[in-house]
Amino acid sequence: GGLDNQIQEIKESVELPLTHPEYYEEMGIKPPKGVILYGPPGTGKTLLAKAVANQTSATFLRVVGSELIQKYLGDGPKLVRELFRVAEEHAPSIVFIDEIDAVGTKRYESNSGGEREIQRTMLELLNQLDGFDSRGDVKVIMATNRIETLDPALIRPGRIDRKIEFPLPDEKTKRRIFTIHTSRMTLADDVNIDDYVMSKDDLSGADIKAICTEAGLLALSRK
Repeated sequence: GGLDNQIQEIKESVELPLTHPEYYEEMGIKPPKGVILYGPPGTGKTLLAKAVANQTSATFLRVVGSELIQKYLGDGPKLVRELFRVAEEHAPSIVFIDEIDAVGTKRYESNSGGEREIQRTMLELLNQLDGFDSRGDVKVIMATNRIETLDPALIRPGRIDRKIEFPLPDEKTKRRIFTIHTSRMTLADDVNIDDYVMSKDDLSGADIKAICTEAGLLALSRK
């Protein structure tokens, strides 16, 4: 509910280059290599990335940033190379790196083995992003809750060409999400959705879904 602009932007950046590359050729422009989705947790970033993959019938490869660095020392860069190798082998494909901040944070001088491993993994990621052509049929989607912590080198144009924000929903959108999730419920006469919409400023779509599920379970337990 309420992500119309974001859906449109992802379509233009990821879906259309895979399904209709000729559009970009006709206009003489290169499609984006990759996009980053950013915003608070629970705002639909992962959900939308999966939905796009379903639309294109592309191979969808999802990895969480922390998985790239929690194995053995030296494995991070190897996993990144493997990820892109598989993506090319099974193209058209979408590489989705969730929680990219686990490897993509700003670089500082560091002596700890863990920090150095993160930096090596990050450098390999930059290497891979530079190594493929945006006209090809591998697209990269990254997601983060904390874009401000990312290394600018990672999200500069030519690597990640579009930044798509997923803000917390406004009142109108919250109302829509509540309506979607309660559409199959029988609500008591004294339930006013607006009370819930106004109850907290920082409700995400995932929070609203959880509230509705909880209410449904509570009603079941009282039967």
